[in-house]
Amino acid sequence: MSAHHTTMRSKEELREKWMKPEVITGSEILLRSLLLEGVECVFGYPGGAVLYIYDAMHGFDDFNHLLTRHEQGAIHAADGYARASGKVGVCIATSGPGATNLVTGIATAYMDSIPLVVITGNVATSLIGTDAFQEADITGITMPVTKHSYLVRDVEDLPRVIHEAFHIASTGRKGPVLIDIPKDVSAEKTLFKPVDTVNIRGYNPTVQPNKYQVDKLAKAIQESERPVILAGAGVVHSGAHEELLEFVNKTGIPVTTTLLGLGGFPSGHELWMGMPGMHGTYTANNAIQQSDLLINIGARFDDRVTMKLEGFAPHAKIVHIDIDPAEIGKNVPTDIPIVGDILTTLLETNAVVNYTTKADAWRDQIKQMKAEKPLRYVDSSDELKPQWVIEMIHETTNGDAIVTTDVGQHQMWSAQYYRFNQPRSFITSGGLGTMGFGFPSAIGAQLAHPDRVVVSINGDGGMQMCAQELAICAINNIPVKVAIINNQVLGMVRQWQEIIYDNRYSHIDLAGSPDFVKLAEAYGVRGFRATSKEEALAAWEEALNTPGPAVVEFVVRKHENVFPMVTQGSTIDQMIMGDSE
Repeated sequence: MSAHHTTMRSKEELREKWMKPEVITGSEILLRSLLLEGVECVFGYPGGAVLYIYDAMHGFDDFNHLLTRHEQGAIHAADGYARASGKVGVCIATSGPGATNLVTGIATAYMDSIPLVVITGNVATSLIGTDAFQEADITGITMPVTKHSYLVRDVEDLPRVIHEAFHIASTGRKGPVLIDIPKDVSAEKTLFKPVDTVNIRGYNPTVQPNKYQVDKLAKAIQESERPVILAGAGVVHSGAHEELLEFVNKTGIPVTTTLLGLGGFPSGHELWMGMPGMHGTYTANNAIQQSDLLINIGARFDDRVTMKLEGFAPHAKIVHIDIDPAEIGKNVPTDIPIVGDILTTLLETNAVVNYTTKADAWRDQIKQMKAEKPLRYVDSSDELKPQWVIEMIHETTNGDAIVTTDVGQHQMWSAQYYRFNQPRSFITSGGLGTMGFGFPSAIGAQLAHPDRVVVSINGDGGMQMCAQELAICAINNIPVKVAIINNQVLGMVRQWQEIIYDNRYSHIDLAGSPDFVKLAEAYGVRGFRATSKEEALAAWEEALNTPGPAVVEFVVRKHENVFPMVTQGSTIDQMIMGDSE
């Protein structure tokens, strides 16, 4: 499967071909409209209610579709594609169980503000509400986790609905939009008239910030002695990483980036403090607690960042810049609210801010904290440590890979020990924390960037939730490199049970997992196993040099914990530092 590399002229010719007004079916209208929106690949799985749509794909060479092995694989792949490319990801599934298998992926994208257009089939309009075979009210089921949804009852509405869906998904606070198409609507014929204008009453996201508020921010920076920037995924979503760097260089304010903000600011910069929160760095957490001005740029003050709210940033004046007004003041009372697009807001802010000379002592203090309390772990010569594996992956890829993770300890170690310098290079399920997300999202990321190294770091638990997608890597030669951090337990659950539940280990043993090397080989993918540093270096090098996909199982120490750690009910400076202290 390859992206179609067409010349500009042939692209224009294709557009003309797709836009030609003809009497065609709803299914053909859907495919043409997706192409006109610039969709390069659709991830999906057919079934009865979408057969007209799949029939329209037959022989339609301009249209690219990737058949996954599970609907959840399809939507996570579309999500990974969207996160890696910044474009709208698209997936398709049939009615009933096909649609309900997408729900976890829709919720994952919704929590992390990822632009998706999710297309589901439904039973014929005459059967809706009759409990027909494979009927499920998917618009009702997903209402809390979509930005908007459509049930298309008239084929003439399709061009407008599709164009609106892409507009809604990709503007303002981005998110998933659902289009539910009954079977008879996909079969009906009408004159295709492409739509390229949008007029949605009541939908008009605020892009321009209030100038008065921007001036207030500039004044607050001048008066601050201990300022801190908390940068979130909004920086990445709005493409504002260069403007953030300029803002930091102009003002000299130290930066911490949230889990989903990683890569939005270069980790090599002297003012970067690492990630904050439950598994944040000593420096980032203490800086927030001691700050007198906290500038939140596109983060949502998630509970894993703030921990105990009552004691969060107790001395700080709070500035919150966000495109979604509902986020401002939701968790943390805000002194200077700024509603607007991050890129636009930073462009305006950079024009009026200056270097904060009052913060010289603060910068020295941050530098000292970073030097005295860096992230550290106790290495071993006879056991493979997961942190060492992540550092090794970082070094062998020069920090330039796109890294996707599943959820758990390996996710936190990846966030801590892989140093990201580029936006859209760390792809992980932040808000929902979805196991099974890591590997399929890597497939989408690889299709978005065929020339980049894509590494999927997984636990032995999450890998088994979507392992069947190895088939599509083998068949389509998608060169994702899969690293399985195998500690034979549900690691993060085990860590909580050890620290919070007094070593009462309950149902976490994954010892019955398959031989991952044989599993990879069963799908036609090269598999390697490593139990020591020597084996790890050799296996990983061979995996990187394999032209297609490869799986490396790193057998690591079972009882390794992620530190620092803040337990629930504690403030973020009350960190358990672990064995290294």
